[in-house]
Amino acid sequence: MSRNPLLEPHELPPFADIRAEHVVPAVETLLNESREAIDHLAQQAAATPPTWHSFAAPLETVNDRLSQAWSPISHLNGTMNSPEFREAYQACLEPLSAFSTWMGQHEGLFKGWQSLKQSDAWSQLTMAQQRTVENTLRDFRLAGVDLPADQKARYGEIQARLSTLTNQFSNNVLDATQAWHKDIHHLEELAGVPESALGTLKAAADAKGLDGYRITLDFPSFFPIISYADNRELRREVYTAFITRASDQGPDAGSFDNAPLMEDILALRQELARLLGFNTYADYSMATKMADSPEQVLDFLNDLARRAVPQAKEEFAELNDFARDELGIESLAPWDVTYASEKLREARHAISQEQLRPYFPAPRVVDGLFQVVERLFGVRVEADPDVPRYHDDIQFFRITEQGKPIAGFYLDLYARESKRGGAWMADCRVRRQTENGLQLPVAFLTCNFTAPVGGKPALLTHDEVTTLFHEFGHGLHHMLTKQDIADISGINGVAWDAVELPSQFMENYCWEREGLDLLAQHVETGESLPAELLERLQAAKNFQSAMGMVRQIEFSLFDLRLHHEHEAPSASDVQALLNEVRSHTSVVPIVGFNRFQNSFGHIFSGGYAAGYYSYKWAEVLSADAWSAFEEAGIFDPTTGLRFRQEILEQGGVREAAELFRAFRGREPSVEPLLRHSGIRAA
Repeated sequence: MSRNPLLEPHELPPFADIRAEHVVPAVETLLNESREAIDHLAQQAAATPPTWHSFAAPLETVNDRLSQAWSPISHLNGTMNSPEFREAYQACLEPLSAFSTWMGQHEGLFKGWQSLKQSDAWSQLTMAQQRTVENTLRDFRLAGVDLPADQKARYGEIQARLSTLTNQFSNNVLDATQAWHKDIHHLEELAGVPESALGTLKAAADAKGLDGYRITLDFPSFFPIISYADNRELRREVYTAFITRASDQGPDAGSFDNAPLMEDILALRQELARLLGFNTYADYSMATKMADSPEQVLDFLNDLARRAVPQAKEEFAELNDFARDELGIESLAPWDVTYASEKLREARHAISQEQLRPYFPAPRVVDGLFQVVERLFGVRVEADPDVPRYHDDIQFFRITEQGKPIAGFYLDLYARESKRGGAWMADCRVRRQTENGLQLPVAFLTCNFTAPVGGKPALLTHDEVTTLFHEFGHGLHHMLTKQDIADISGINGVAWDAVELPSQFMENYCWEREGLDLLAQHVETGESLPAELLERLQAAKNFQSAMGMVRQIEFSLFDLRLHHEHEAPSASDVQALLNEVRSHTSVVPIVGFNRFQNSFGHIFSGGYAAGYYSYKWAEVLSADAWSAFEEAGIFDPTTGLRFRQEILEQGGVREAAELFRAFRGREPSVEPLLRHSGIRAA
């Protein structure tokens, strides 16, 4: 296979050589060298009018060198966490934050970018170069370059402290998740739990040298218990441990409590926003979003709630009646809702996640995903076993076009100890033009599916299949970019509330016959998904869809209002706000010890602070984009090419709204989302 010299194995992270003891000295060396190079470039720009090639391009090289070193370190911290690596990672956070602040407030650098914009050469710059300059000048102001010296210093202190606090929040959730377990010695206590899950629980016990079964709070263990265990007391115990993680409640009350961290994080964010001239952190957040203001987002969310809450109440009332009449549960508790919902889904649609598992062996699903991508976008995906990996479960793939590599990615599918929960895409490196040629993009694609047991392939639920497609959509956005400047390449420079468009778009292929035929194949018989089963799957697609929508609206309203209405909320203020939001949106029972917020990593340790609404905002875009494929055919090559060219290749070179209009030919409409979600017109 032909290779681009910039995608050879030796150009990728040498995971086998990365040691915890090397991290701090390596980062310190890189930071010192970067400071020296940046000062030199700023001095040059002050002495001689800067050009793109004398100033912006070499500066990008400095930044990319640091990014390529830190990216695998950050990834290993999330996927191969150990006490030594965690300590090294944490030791780098404050120096990295200080460097970022120093660079964002570097007046010489800022003046160099200003000079470039004001120079005669400005009109000769490409659209991508001009966009990069304008974004960079905006970001300098958002980093406090215009502040007086004492406020600049305070900005740096806040950013450094936030970096430490948000990392500690994430660590506490991981530690709380791993601290709890329950060992089961009698199989009858696990009545109702599917064989596939029992295998996982047995493997967890075996790994510790124990007989019987071990339940943990990792999702592949927690979810089957809460969904299928007939033992109501067991469901209550597991639910309680899960919903009280990292809090003052539950079995490990106070051990990893994130409440003080939340208070400090929220107060510091509001102080940061005011320092930069914004009324609230939510206003600051909108400065780089597609949405214009917090008020516009609140109107959007409240309108969705107005449409969805009445239907959600009907759905819950039906569930309550079913639980009482068919399951003998007089009053639904939180630990009953998922269990009763699965029973109702089976009763109404004669289908369950477990029933579908045999049709989704992980290797077949991965291959089918690649076939979908190949048909849609005219590329090929090929495995490369020669690339160094950080765990035996990991695979590396290249994306090629007409025989030439254009991108690569690491695929890390399965849950394991010392791996952060959830699913995500992160960039290993970005596409950019270098002195030596084109640097190709490489992604980390991470999930937490149930691992293979007993030499058999892992069998995925349909939900897990859609999760894989979702994350790969992010990966495509990163890898199929045609931008050659790092700051607008892939998802860089893309408004955060539009970044979920490709990921949510890709999920649609998990529901259509043409897509499923490529990825669903019975693990034993090789049979495709039978027509009857597909009909039931599609009929069940919008089962409790309004309940699902109001849950996302609840999280979004809580996040936005928390960052818009409160100066320095206490943990009790946070709880009170969540309770109030739930009083208007939630239809399921809530217990007093529920501390969901204490493990809400999206907003307290991820990138979604005052931005969780992005999932719903972008879902409007993705549903409307999908309707174009419904009209033309879901594998229509012309529409697929337009989606690639107008959305995936563009990165951050133009405004997200402009890109959507270019693809769809009009402004986005909320109607396809409501139709696809089965929400009746209000």
